[in-house]
Amino acid sequence: MKPIILASTSPRRREILTEAGIDFQTVASPAEELHDTSMPLHLLCEANAGLKAQAVAEMHPEAIVIGADTLVYIDETPLGKPKTEEEAVATLRRLSGRTNKVCTGVCIAEGESVELFHAITEVTFRELSDEVISQYMSMVDVMDKAGSYAVQEHGELIIEQVSGDYHNVVGLPLAMLLEKLRATGLV
Repeated sequence: MKPIILASTSPRRREILTEAGIDFQTVASPAEELHDTSMPLHLLCEANAGLKAQAVAEMHPEAIVIGADTLVYIDETPLGKPKTEEEAVATLRRLSGRTNKVCTGVCIAEGESVELFHAITEVTFRELSDEVISQYMSMVDVMDKAGSYAVQEHGELIIEQVSGDYHNVVGLPLAMLLEKLRATGLV
């Protein structure tokens, strides 16, 4: 069986693959991400996943390489990682009582073969008071989180409902990825 490489150093993606029982190694991708928000957001995620996976696949042609890129967005506007605590508070207020989308693009690269796909999950927030926002921010390092939140870290405080693949919100659409890997006989 060919080795599997995750083209990411994301601890959350590593946890997802480890919990799924996949034997893999990680290699940080040297690829520069695109930031062209004029592109449809699902295509932007797929393009960035492809850039990451293909850059690592060139260095490791003997391996199956998985690349991923996740965007959190609302009203078709991406919500990146906050630059300040004030920006994080403003983002959480914007998400309060509303539904945002999380899109993860995935690329499976094996030699010259490349498969791109994406998953979109809807996350509905509770109505958030300033007290709840403050409490959440004291418990979670929101500064390194797109959209200023992490579903897996005290999400019960702020999230009412997740519609779709929970793992996708964490950073990797596991069910879809396993289906693709099994369909091609890679796992």
